[in-house]
Amino acid sequence: MHNLFILGSPRVNGNSETMAKTVANGLMQEPGNSVEFIYLNPLNIKPCQACGSCSSTGDCIIEDDMSDLYQKTDDADRLFFVSPIYFYALSAQIKSYVDRCQARWSRKYLLGQRYRQGENRTGYLLSCASTSGDKLFEGSILAIKCLCDTLDIEYGNPLLIRNVESRKALQNLPDELANCEQFGVKIASGQPLS
Repeated sequence: MHNLFILGSPRVNGNSETMAKTVANGLMQEPGNSVEFIYLNPLNIKPCQACGSCSSTGDCIIEDDMSDLYQKTDDADRLFFVSPIYFYALSAQIKSYVDRCQARWSRKYLLGQRYRQGENRTGYLLSCASTSGDKLFEGSILAIKCLCDTLDIEYGNPLLIRNVESRKALQNLPDELANCEQFGVKIASGQPLS
């Protein structure tokens, strides 16, 4: 199973990346798994221009780094959408990626083109935030659920961590790190996520 991690944090070695790498370590404990990390921040991904071109072709006309990500997204068996929470929402980096998947929405809903339908592909939100509000993750969950529907993949239980403010806060929380690793182990071994 090929596991693609789409990392939406601008920070290198921050809490989101620590989360992703720890989940990946859990996945790799089961044979037959491969892992790939895509760091969105250094890429050139322009925002969706709402031009409507993809409505008739299913393809985005913007030529930038997103062009390669469409195929990587299509080819992955599992997708992990990794983002810190900014103002109760996904980071701008991953939101641009999500919005540019409008081309995939057009393929599915306007052109009737489905890709790998019924292949038990799954997408997961991995997210951390510095505060602890009750509705902290609601907007991000809705966005990723919609994205998963667009990509014809099942939405899996998310992994959400509150109260990690400083850059390396998660590295000093052994219980949270153990939960992250077990999250990956459970996914790879087919155990239910709680």
